[in-house]
Amino acid sequence: MTVPRILAVDDEPAVGEMLRFILEQDGFQADFVEDATQAISQIRRAKPDLILLDWMLPGMSGLELADRLKKDRETASIPIIMLTAKGEEDDKVRGLDIGAEDYVTKPFSARELLARIRSILRRVSPLLAGDLLECGGLALDPVSHRITSDGEDVDLGPTEFRLLHFFMSHRERVFTRGQLLDQVWGTNVYIEERTVDVHIRRLRKALESTAKDKLLQTVRGAGYRFSNKR
Repeated sequence: MTVPRILAVDDEPAVGEMLRFILEQDGFQADFVEDATQAISQIRRAKPDLILLDWMLPGMSGLELADRLKKDRETASIPIIMLTAKGEEDDKVRGLDIGAEDYVTKPFSARELLARIRSILRRVSPLLAGDLLECGGLALDPVSHRITSDGEDVDLGPTEFRLLHFFMSHRERVFTRGQLLDQVWGTNVYIEERTVDVHIRRLRKALESTAKDKLLQTVRGAGYRFSNKR
């Protein structure tokens, strides 16, 4: 299980260290930098899963940095939460208009901030959120990377694990092979759609031993669905 990496960008060292402490206490990897130039260098070294970005930074402002990151193909998909003392509606709208996912006004509670971070990670990448998933006696724990069926361990390869996690996070929905490729393998990976069928078969075979293979259903002419309904 990959631990989510969060980058905090704030020109106040005390605030930055506080953010790093809060994040690490909650199980995240955390990096802290004090300006936009350092942020760009840090992103190149270790691409974060989410950025906490202060509005007021020396040199390039947080808003300008967010705009730059959202216009760059390499960083456009990184979710951004703007942190600022500004509370005016116009400022909030400007941040959201350039692509920031959320906006938190200082002072904020650690509990609220962590809840917003997990909400965004859950939306953009459920695997990073670390939520335990259960369906029809099958349980998947992303943190321990363990799958059990009625208490018995189920062994899966890394791709089958990600595939099962995606299905269990989106129960009752039908996905085409193309959609599964984009969501599980990523849009920058170029492989044939029949590869999905290969991994579906492997996943079903692993679930057969515990009679959970019926949860993964083929919808003729449409794709695949995960459901405990017949």
